[in-house]
Amino acid sequence: MLNDPVLHLLGLAKKAGRLEVGEEPVGAACRARQAKLVLLAADAAPNTRRRAAHFGDAGNVLWLETPFDKAQLGFLLGRSSCAMLALTDAGFSAAIVEKLAARDPDKYGPAARQLRTRADRVLQRQREQRQHEKNLRQGKHKPWAPPPKEEGPSQRGRPRPQKAARRSKDGPAPSQPPGKGRPAGRRLTGTFRKP
Repeated sequence: MLNDPVLHLLGLAKKAGRLEVGEEPVGAACRARQAKLVLLAADAAPNTRRRAAHFGDAGNVLWLETPFDKAQLGFLLGRSSCAMLALTDAGFSAAIVEKLAARDPDKYGPAARQLRTRADRVLQRQREQRQHEKNLRQGKHKPWAPPPKEEGPSQRGRPRPQKAARRSKDGPAPSQPPGKGRPAGRRLTGTFRKP
């Protein structure tokens, strides 16, 4: 059981710092939306299963039961036992579930496909980010181009309608004399009182 590829990948994830072990750290990782996969031991208590389901719902995280018991997971992680753990890396989580799907395709197959698509999207975003940073270092910028003119029901590019002149009680507002900053008409008189 020590040469199991799933346990080997879990050990690598622990060394890489991409593994949260125990209910408290798993719950914190799920609430922070950093967890990508929550794994449960095969002999976990019903209360632990309920909490794992709650963490999965709170963080929109997939949670699965592994074929390993608490003692095996604990031995791998240097503890007496481990009932729940969370992976915070999309690549590790996809690889682990693919190894589990190779054993039991009916149980883990859909989860493996879902996690593989997520891992591929994360990898694509990382590639784009690295390329963008490289372009910025080399001074490459996209040439500026004016935005295309839109024609149709859109409000962009259309002249704004002029506002109608305000009317007062006395009738239409008189036109503004040229060169003056304020409109002609009734003036307010009086003084301001301080409260």
